[in-house]
Amino acid sequence: MRAFNSWYEDAGVRVGPRRKPGDDLGKKFFPDHLIPHLGHPLVQALPDELRRYLSAQYLYQWLNFTAEFEIAVVVRATQQIADGRSGVSLERELRRDAMRICVDEQYHALHSVDVVDQVENSAGIPSLPYDFAPFLAHLDGIGESYPGHRKLVQLLQVVVFETLITSLIEDVPKDTEVMTVVRDTVRDHAEDERRHHAYFALFFKELWAQLDRSERETVSRLLPDVIIRSLQPATRSARAALGVAGFSPARTDQIIAESFDRQSVMAGITIASAKTVALLERCGVLDVPGARERFQNAGFTTVR
Repeated sequence: MRAFNSWYEDAGVRVGPRRKPGDDLGKKFFPDHLIPHLGHPLVQALPDELRRYLSAQYLYQWLNFTAEFEIAVVVRATQQIADGRSGVSLERELRRDAMRICVDEQYHALHSVDVVDQVENSAGIPSLPYDFAPFLAHLDGIGESYPGHRKLVQLLQVVVFETLITSLIEDVPKDTEVMTVVRDTVRDHAEDERRHHAYFALFFKELWAQLDRSERETVSRLLPDVIIRSLQPATRSARAALGVAGFSPARTDQIIAESFDRQSVMAGITIASAKTVALLERCGVLDVPGARERFQNAGFTTVR
């Protein structure tokens, strides 16, 4: 795998510095346009201090989600690839690259929680408790109807998530209104993820080539839901933060419903998953009878 030839020289865990808050803590915690509920009229009417509190909580939620997801989902599946337990036959160097990815992701998890701790202490805004379990249960629930394919579902989860291209990765490092430690953290993560994207695109090609006709049909049924569940916004943390900011449960429900409406969410999912869907197209997934229609019915309007 050419993308990993310089891993020992370039990987963040090998050469990256520990990111620390600088003297720009007065800047934004996160770009406003990437926090859906921050643009709601009821939230816009809040004092600047409370809006800043909501922005900080969104940053903490994103970092905590990243840390949990990397370990509970990405490393879970990637370790199976590294150990040769994935069910996909791979040459040894590709399995070693998977082990390198496990190291990267463990480091990303540590890096994320380290930044949470430092920003909390420096900014004086404590992080609300974070619970990843509901999201993981929802994501893993895809496999409940396919108990014989749980390992396959886990592999699809990591392929999907590692081949997504979100606007966050592109926007945050360029936004000079955001504090430097956040911009650098996202940039560091993105540099490693470019290698991961290339790896999992290749891995999926190998996986797909080794599936029989029945398994391919199953995968074509699973993938729309895997993509949607991987990218659906988790709103529990936003709800908790809005409650602390003074909104009643009814007002909180209104803000969440209007900020994360299905049409807007699905539009975002479609954009973020464009590279993933293009990979599936190249591999022939959408040529499986009924697959293209299943993607269209799920809301992927760009699938033709």
